[in-house]
Amino acid sequence: MTTGRSGRTVRDLRRGNRSAVLQRLYFGGPMSRQELGPATGLSSGSVSNVVGELVADGLLEEAGIVDSDGGRPRTLLRVAPGSAHMIGIDVGETRVRVELFDLALTELARTELPLQPRGCYDVGPIVDHVRTGIATVLAQAGVGTDRLLGVGIGVPGIVDRDATGGTVVHGQTIGWDAVPLEALLRATGAVPPEVPYIIDNGARTLGQAEMWFGAGRGARNAVVVLFGSGVGASLITDGSPDGATTEGAPLEWGHLTVQVRGRRCRCGALGCLEAYTGAESLLARWAERGGGGDSVAGDEEEALAALLAAAGGGDQVALNVLEETAEYLGAGLSDVINLFQPERILIGGWAGLMLGPHILPAVREHATRYSLRHPAARVTIDMGSLGPDAVTVGAATLPLAAFFATGGRRTPPEPVTEAPGWQTSLQTRGGSVAAAGGQRER
Repeated sequence: MTTGRSGRTVRDLRRGNRSAVLQRLYFGGPMSRQELGPATGLSSGSVSNVVGELVADGLLEEAGIVDSDGGRPRTLLRVAPGSAHMIGIDVGETRVRVELFDLALTELARTELPLQPRGCYDVGPIVDHVRTGIATVLAQAGVGTDRLLGVGIGVPGIVDRDATGGTVVHGQTIGWDAVPLEALLRATGAVPPEVPYIIDNGARTLGQAEMWFGAGRGARNAVVVLFGSGVGASLITDGSPDGATTEGAPLEWGHLTVQVRGRRCRCGALGCLEAYTGAESLLARWAERGGGGDSVAGDEEEALAALLAAAGGGDQVALNVLEETAEYLGAGLSDVINLFQPERILIGGWAGLMLGPHILPAVREHATRYSLRHPAARVTIDMGSLGPDAVTVGAATLPLAAFFATGGRRTPPEPVTEAPGWQTSLQTRGGSVAAAGGQRER
């Protein structure tokens, strides 16, 4: 295999060219072959070759014809939505949500399986829910696994993808201590061995969804907050305009200490931000002050709706709890503003979507007051725009991103061990010198 001076092989270049064309058409909409050249930086010959390959693979299709200025009409191309499928799964506080998407991220089927009791994170039932959910959505849509790019899963906790035997999840707040989730899922046989499970932190999948398709689109860096029973966040450090090179990391932001020797958090420590801002703690503080009655002991979403209704009716206890929550949340956001200086902060998650319209102005005010002036003046704080399915959509982008990285190859080619270009050059030069020396000796 021929290698260049950078060590890149012809295979690498072809994969990169395929990836560039796929991403540009995916995020930029239908384009003609003539437009793809300037948009991707590829020569017309390279575009023609790549498009021919992708059409032959069934990944591109015609999307109509447009007139050109004085020339022949141009055929528009787009990524074929039905050429592949992805499954996105959100392991949430109250249920496991499973959704099947086509390549354009149009939802084809969904199912939700409740956790009983709510908030129970025993890994066995969750693995069963994932297995059942995958079978259910495939059956609902009437599709098989032959075009399935992968199963993306958003989970609470710290995700270690480099662990021996597959991805392991450390979820201290839910009682998961190095749970070998990938191996457990693989053992169910829900998908064939060649279909990957790609597991990531739920706040990270939420962040990727908002940066690719939501309120974060166009920002170079952002912090996306997942506000549910607890709170988490993800830091996006490279949100490129085409969305496909988004990089970032989950932040265990909910476990910053905001009150020394404060309230006990679900993680066992004292004074964590989550102990003052998560829906669970918010409702607990309301109950401690005599609010809520029996509603606090029931469904968290129903209880939170009751709190908001009480605040809307002028109940002073409910109003005080909301104001206190807004201040703690703003103070917590000031930490990420001062540390990371993001362009945008976006708030999502089921509790965030419910609370945002009521507390967002106060959150902005407190975040500004607790932050340094310069980074505070450069950041905007808004709601996410993708709604309650954002984590699931983000989970589905995990296999989609891997698909782009392989240039649209469903099964990555076997790695070929090749010497980099500089090493090949030295070996060739050394052989030439040796040959010349032998001729002189003769």
